[in-house]
Amino acid sequence: MARFEHLPIYKKAYDLALYMEQTVRQFSRYHKYTLGSELRQHTRTIIQLIRQANASAEKSGLLLQLREELENLKLTIRLCKDMQAFANSNAFQFSINETINLSKQTEGWLKATQKRERPESASPDGKAERANR
Repeated sequence: MARFEHLPIYKKAYDLALYMEQTVRQFSRYHKYTLGSELRQHTRTIIQLIRQANASAEKSGLLLQLREELENLKLTIRLCKDMQAFANSNAFQFSINETINLSKQTEGWLKATQKRERPESASPDGKAERANR
């Protein structure tokens, strides 16, 4: 099994999950068990997808799922802000910034993976490129 604890994206995702656990504790009872539960589940799923993508030979599909899960997390964070679930604006700001950071790292990982999966000699239209002479 591939090691994943050393990955910067994993460390950031894990830290965000811990932060969300602490932040959700401060939500009102109503938000804690609705929106808070969603936030916690999204962050756990993100960590699991990072682990799975790191161990998989076919990373692209899992990274696309990770991208989708991060978008879902962003939506939930914004909804929490609009519903005034966060105890303060700093909690929202930190959460959304960390999620955006994770999204950027995911996009970089996805692009690097897609370059490796696509042969260098093939052009985007599927025809082999000729060497410059």
